[in-house]
Amino acid sequence: MKKTLRINQTAIELDLEPDTPLLWVLRDEAGLTGTKFGCGIAQCGACTVHLDGKPVRSCSLPFEAVPENAEIRTIEGLGQSRLHPVQQAWLEEQVPQCGYCQSGQLMAAAALLQDNPQPTDSQIDQAMSNICRCGTYPRIRKAIRRAAELQTQEA
Repeated sequence: MKKTLRINQTAIELDLEPDTPLLWVLRDEAGLTGTKFGCGIAQCGACTVHLDGKPVRSCSLPFEAVPENAEIRTIEGLGQSRLHPVQQAWLEEQVPQCGYCQSGQLMAAAALLQDNPQPTDSQIDQAMSNICRCGTYPRIRKAIRRAAELQTQEA
């Protein structure tokens, strides 16, 4: 199946099996290895990317289900010219422990703040369904609140 996708603002023509998960398109075909494989069943969120501005679990999204010329943003495209506010906040709040889930966490947090620039703790908890085996949830919540402040300062 032939299709063109826009990945981090770059058009890429692909000819792949229709059932190839988007995760492997990104990692194997586009060479973008920041998006991680976690569970393979869309439960953990390590593979979260943005598809036309919305967070999706790329491990279970087949190539054939991705619209032609869809805009996909991966962790590599999140802060291309300078750190995105969530990346800056993650550093300031020292969120990562092992770090494996962090690209997915960052992508989920960026999508949350795009839709809701000042989320409550309850809204953060609801939006952040990604799993962190290290249990850094309190730091994640604190970093999202910090990123909201940083975004407000930039505006």
